[in-house]
Order: sequence, then C-alpha cells, then structure tokens
Amino acid sequence: MSLKLTKKSHSCVRLEKDGRTLVIDPGNFSEADAALGADVLLVTHEHPDHFDEERLRAGLEGNPGAEIWTLRSVAEKISAAFPGRVHIVGHGDTFSAAGFDVQVHGELHAVIHPDIPRITNVGYLVDGSLFHPGDALTVPDHPVDTLMLPVQAPWSKISEVIDYVREVKPRRAIDIHDALLTDLARPIYDRQIGQLGGAPHERLTPGDCTDL
Repeated sequence: MSLKLTKKSHSCVRLEKDGRTLVIDPGNFSEADAALGADVLLVTHEHPDHFDEERLRAGLEGNPGAEIWTLRSVAEKISAAFPGRVHIVGHGDTFSAAGFDVQVHGELHAVIHPDIPRITNVGYLVDGSLFHPGDALTVPDHPVDTLMLPVQAPWSKISEVIDYVREVKPRRAIDIHDALLTDLARPIYDRQIGQLGGAPHERLTPGDCTDL
C-alpha cells in the first residue's frame, strides 16, 4: 500500500495509508489543525516549532484512539493528561501503529552553537520508505526512498544540507524546515541542492500532496 504525503507548514508532514493517518512534528509554525484526524503522532524533539502542546492535545482529544510516540523530554510534558497514550522511544527502537511500521534513528539535536547545550532528537523512518530526521542530519542504517530534508535552519548551512543528501542517497528529497526561508532565497536553494545533491530535489507548498 503506497503512502500519500501531504506537506504541512515548516517541518510537519501528514502520511496517509489505507484510511489511517500519521502526523510528524505538528509544531507552532504548522497549521492549528495539523494534528487533527491523526491516528499516530510522532514528535522528534521539544523545540516549539516541532512540538506544540495545544496542537497535540487537539489531535488526541479529537480522536480518542490516537497515540503519540516521542522522546522522554516531550512525553513528560503531556503524558499525565493522556495516560497510556504517550509512548517513549529512542534510537534503535521499532514499533507498529495503525498499520505504519516505524524505526527510530538518532539521539541528539544538531549543534546550534557550542554555548547552547544539545538536546535529544530522534528521526523516524516510516514503512522503510520515508525518513524525517527532525533537527539533525542523521543518516539511518537503512536505505531511504524519500528524505524529508531540513533545508534551512539556524544550525545548518547549505553545504551541509547538500552533503547530507549525498550521504543518505535517497531516491528523492523533499524540503521541510523551511518556514524561515524567504521566497527570494528559494531558487538558490533549489538550484544548488538540485544540482549538487545527487538526488531529485522537490519543494511542496503547504497543502500539496504526492504519492510515495
């Protein structure tokens, strides 16, 4: 069964398969209803552009069967309100939820500055196909068909983004973490990543869909 990907704002993506829905990183830069209708919610780390408690609560309250998988720092903030529905995961874990198979890769957020302590961060490989790394350039020990590519962030530069695509070697790379990237700069990123990354590079606007 193929996955349908819907790009939401910034780092949030929505995956649908066989009538079930998985949402990754509905943060405060994504739409207010980003988590609504989700059966499975995955959060990569605690930064507010990836983890927004109000959006997660809306998703969990809107679907009593919905559950969250995330790291401990996020789980501690929301698990008391939803007992039994918030699960802690870390690097190397695997689980199945609502028909989706998920592998967890990575441990730490990318370095923003040496003076800023690094927090935990995990990435998710869904159905052995799509990899969302959160705020890190984690290379999973598994082939990746579709790489959700953090294209612009305070912790990255374009040479690192290009080299990340080269190292992962996906069939295609699709931008995430793009809310701070202006329309004036996008053609530069599109051209350089597309020409130098070694994989087809795509940009979806929020609401756009594609089949994986």
